[in-house]
Amino acid sequence: MKIDTLVSEIKKKQSFLCVGLDVDLNKIPPFLLEDEDPMFAFNKAIIDATHDLAVAYKPNTAFYEAYGLKGWRSLEKTIDYLNEEYPTVFTIADAKRGDIGNTSNMYAHAFLKELNFDSITVAPYMGADSVEPFLKYEEKHTILLALTSNKGAFDFQTLDVGGIELYKRVLETSVEWENSNRLMYVVGATKAEYLAEIRKIIPESFLLVPGVGAQGGSLQDVCKYGMNDQVGLLVNSSRGIIYASSEFDFAEKAREAAAGLQQQMSKLL
Repeated sequence: MKIDTLVSEIKKKQSFLCVGLDVDLNKIPPFLLEDEDPMFAFNKAIIDATHDLAVAYKPNTAFYEAYGLKGWRSLEKTIDYLNEEYPTVFTIADAKRGDIGNTSNMYAHAFLKELNFDSITVAPYMGADSVEPFLKYEEKHTILLALTSNKGAFDFQTLDVGGIELYKRVLETSVEWENSNRLMYVVGATKAEYLAEIRKIIPESFLLVPGVGAQGGSLQDVCKYGMNDQVGLLVNSSRGIIYASSEFDFAEKAREAAAGLQQQMSKLL
């Protein structure tokens, strides 16, 4: 997907909401477990209920891989449904891959060509040759982990490395890689105060921002420090939307939760 298409969707829907499809069979409404494919049935209902409010969907692949072949088939059906029914919605494979070049080539092929996601999350720890294979795909995007929302982010990401914090070094180095214009970055909402400094290094890039909602991040702070001329933000909410109810009204309640965020976003825009 071209960035222009994503920006157009943001403007049309007055939203920069990304819905995380992190499906746990222990949390979905029990009646869905009777379905032939409970995970896909759950995802389809959530997507149909929220597609006019969200500009992106982000399945975390671990939640599907945990169930083996059945889970992988559910992931395939989910991305196929999104691509066929809602082709202007931005799709993110939250896979956090990153390995030596040959392996990254295979990961890139799997998620960006075979599954046909618009983007994939990638860990930068192994450097350029582990990331550039993902950047070869035109109109596809690689979302690099920069400053994450978890507590352990402070173990490494903010360490001083030669007079600069490590996450800043990652940002500065990544913009020199081949096809770096196809990079986006993960920056946690719980680290919103860092966004002003991050924007000095990557002023035009899109940021995927998890941590609003269940993790306590502030949408207002994220926008204050992180928004650019093209908005430049995809704010993700997973549990706060998809598990708003575990009853027969789960899709309706998910829509209400998504609408609440979309309305806040519309005001901020």
